[in-house]
Amino acid sequence: MMKGEVITMTPFVPPGTRSDGGDTPQAHHPSVSQDGAMAKIPESTKDSLQYRLAARARERWPALARINTRFRAGFVYVDGVLPDGQVLKLCRLRYAGYANQWGFAIYRASHDDYEDSFLPTGSMGGTAEDALDTACGLYLNDPTAWT
Repeated sequence: MMKGEVITMTPFVPPGTRSDGGDTPQAHHPSVSQDGAMAKIPESTKDSLQYRLAARARERWPALARINTRFRAGFVYVDGVLPDGQVLKLCRLRYAGYANQWGFAIYRASHDDYEDSFLPTGSMGGTAEDALDTACGLYLNDPTAWT
């Protein structure tokens, strides 16, 4: 390289994902629409998700008084509420186009953000109940959630 020479970097584009008529990654991901926007979570899925998470919390996590969910675009933010009213941010779910399949991101209190993470199954997605168990196992200090 010579002094003053400009280096341009071209981002890696996997085969079959080019915008020149080939497939795009969005075309194969049900949570992303054709225009690249995040798919909207249907109201029926929101309702069933809230019910399923509340039921799982009652049966497996008695330390929680309730579960709160917040919906934003294709994401669901899941918080646990302790009996004294303290709110624990737990995880973020990404809608994958199906009511029984969700991407998973753990809440990182040390960074006050959500990090895409693996479930104990080794997958980055699964059921909402699996995600709740994983996050509660961490934040309620119960590693049996991963066995």
